[in-house]
Order: sequence, then C-alpha cells, then structure tokens
Amino acid sequence: MPQSLTKLYAHLVFSTKNREPFLDDDIRPSVHAYVANVLRGLNSPWVTVGGVADHVHVLFDIGKMKPPVEFVEKVKRESSKFVKTLGDRYRNFYWQRGYGMFSISPNDRAEAEDYVRNQEEHHRKKTFQEEYRAMLRQYGIEFDEQYVWD
Repeated sequence: MPQSLTKLYAHLVFSTKNREPFLDDDIRPSVHAYVANVLRGLNSPWVTVGGVADHVHVLFDIGKMKPPVEFVEKVKRESSKFVKTLGDRYRNFYWQRGYGMFSISPNDRAEAEDYVRNQEEHHRKKTFQEEYRAMLRQYGIEFDEQYVWD
C-alpha cells in the first residue's frame, strides 16, 4: 500500500488542580482558543474545546505522527503557562496531574462535538466527578477512586 491513511479522533478530559474554578467566564474563551491553537500547532486539523470553570474537554484529530501523550503534555504545559499570564489571581493555576483520553468513532464525531460544546448545560445536572466516572465506566476502564482525583 503506497499511502498511510488514518482518521483517529480523541476526546481528552482534564481538570484544574483540586477542581478549583479558575476557568471563569473572563478567561475561559481565551483558554479554550489557546488550547485549540496548541493542538493545531501539533498538526491536528480538527479541534473542538469546551468545558466549565473546573475542567476542559478537547476533541481533536490525533493524526499518525505523534503519540497521544505528546499532545497531552504540550497542551497542559503551554496552556498552564498561558493562564498564569492572565493576571495575579491566576498565578497559582495548575492542571491536575492526570487526564482521561478516549477514542471517538468518526460516526460519533458530531454527537461528541455537541456534547463538548454544551458543557455548561450538561453540568447543571451532573458534577465533573460524576461525568468522569461515567466516562471511565463507558469505556470499561478500571480505576481506583483513591488515585483518580488530585
């Protein structure tokens, strides 16, 4: 086969440290845009970012050239530095250490995108912890509650 073709979509989820509500309405759009730009810089042509004050959801085309952890490390490192430049009240900003990354079928892309774009509505009914546990169960990921949160 002369070409290597892929279509790999990922759903990345991570929280602020201790789920502190740092991502307020003043900075959330800028932070989401920054996260999207970091991923585009890693050659991800499709990116959707959403979330609320204490966590983000990122959908992106992972491509074939970089390992998933490279996307996570760069997004978290660069966006954390960016948030700290947004004012004194954000100088103690950190992301949690861990993350969740889940595969998304191309057939489910529109539904996933709708879910990410409507996080504020979604979290009127469910906390981040409830949401994250449900995602882990949906994907059959075993976890120890003691180590999921930091």
